[in-house]
Amino acid sequence: MEETFRLGRIGGVRIGVNWSVLVIFALIAFGLAAERFPASYPGRSTAAYVAAGLATAVVFFLSLLAHELAHALVARRNGIAVEGITLWLFGGVARLQGEASSPGAELRIAGVGPLVSVVLGAVFLGLAAALGAFDGGGLAAVAVAWLGGINIALAVFNVIPAAPLDGGRLLRAALWRITGNRLQSTVRAAQAGRVFGWLLVTFGLITFLGRGAFGGLWLGLIGWFLISAATMEGQQAVVRERLAGVSVRNVMTAEPETAPGSMSVATFLEDYLMNHRHSAFPVTDDGGGTVGLVTLNRIRQVPVAERHRTLLGEVALPLSDVAQASPDDPVADVLPRLSGRPEGRCLVFSGGALVGIVSLSDVTRAIERMALIRGAGRI
Repeated sequence: MEETFRLGRIGGVRIGVNWSVLVIFALIAFGLAAERFPASYPGRSTAAYVAAGLATAVVFFLSLLAHELAHALVARRNGIAVEGITLWLFGGVARLQGEASSPGAELRIAGVGPLVSVVLGAVFLGLAAALGAFDGGGLAAVAVAWLGGINIALAVFNVIPAAPLDGGRLLRAALWRITGNRLQSTVRAAQAGRVFGWLLVTFGLITFLGRGAFGGLWLGLIGWFLISAATMEGQQAVVRERLAGVSVRNVMTAEPETAPGSMSVATFLEDYLMNHRHSAFPVTDDGGGTVGLVTLNRIRQVPVAERHRTLLGEVALPLSDVAQASPDDPVADVLPRLSGRPEGRCLVFSGGALVGIVSLSDVTRAIERMALIRGAGRI
């Protein structure tokens, strides 16, 4: 899930937001302000209900962020690099650059998210009870009680043993410990995710068609997302198995062609591009250091009339936003870094120096080669 804009960093973890968050944020704020709060605590002004709805929606998303941040920080403590966190329509996702090395690490990483949600839920419910002791607590008590309930519900939903939910990760950890086979454990968790997704879709459609409840459509949408995500997770597990033992140096294009950031876009197109077969180029500064990546798609966004005045460095994707790897990294760990990025490239560094570049097509060719070799019985 791609981020639309960035909020910043917490504990060194990059936090981004996808535009779809605005949809669920508006639905939550409107639902609370227009229905839940007036019904639970009537007699207040519309402005008070709107303010309470907006504030409650903000705190809810901060709770989601805390849930995902817990995953990220525990993953980092277990030796897994964290690319960042993106909040989106269905909550949030922590993008990890690799997989847990053991069932125990998987258990800790997956379990900490729901645990944080339970703790937050308990804190909010306790606070709501304390507020309620003072003249009923007012609108604040209603809002805090809702936050407590929704965090508990979030934790319960997430521990359902179906990928890609946290419960699916817990299921995979348990099966992995029992069988010793990570691939088959992942496949089983993904199958459970698809079954659960179809159950939600079926129940949602029955609810909508039988009762005309639009909540049924929402359940169906969540179910469809779970089916898609679980299917992708199962496919990625097979891909990781095929790429086992393959390092980045085996698939990268070594010593890639670079382009100076001081070159104009017009000069790049007229005198540089046609002499090279690539569609993405690392961009360097005056000292030869790599500072970003420019692709043809980014250059297309520059108006023709502006190309003589626009430098490559101005349109290049900053290095901090480019996927990076070292030559000895497993290709399977690099694949997630590539799949969620529109530029589809990963720059390879060794000792701080650029030594290669990897594209999705490079990884695809490696998968095909390994499938052929192993299918022929040579591995």
